Amino acid sequence: MTGEPTSPLFVRLPAASAEKLSRAAFELKTPKRELVADLVDRYLGAEDVAIGRASTQMPEPDVLTVEQLAELLQVDEKTVRTLAAKGDLPGRKLGRHWRFSRQAVLEWLATPERKRRAAGFEG
Repeated sequence: MTGEPTSPLFVRLPAASAEKLSRAAFELKTPKRELVADLVDRYLGAEDVAIGRASTQMPEPDVLTVEQLAELLQVDEKTVRTLAAKGDLPGRKLGRHWRFSRQAVLEWLATPERKRRAAGFEG
């Protein structure tokens, strides 16, 4: 960022957000200016601003519901429930609701079927 022209900016942040920014700058040993500039570049990319929309995409959750997993896998919810109940899909039933670790499902998806048993995905 050094050498690039800068522009003054004054914003009022909620106290909790300002504290997070200060803590991140301290822990990362990075000036707040750089953190804010990186966030602006990341979430308000030039292509989004050019077409008149800001990127409002939220980070993907680590734990997924049946509905979210069905969307991720591009299958219907019944398929997710059936695979989970048979033990073919890594997940946990909490009461009446299934929950799935995004990371475990992506690893399961990337693992060839013949290696899943050895890796402990089925059970």
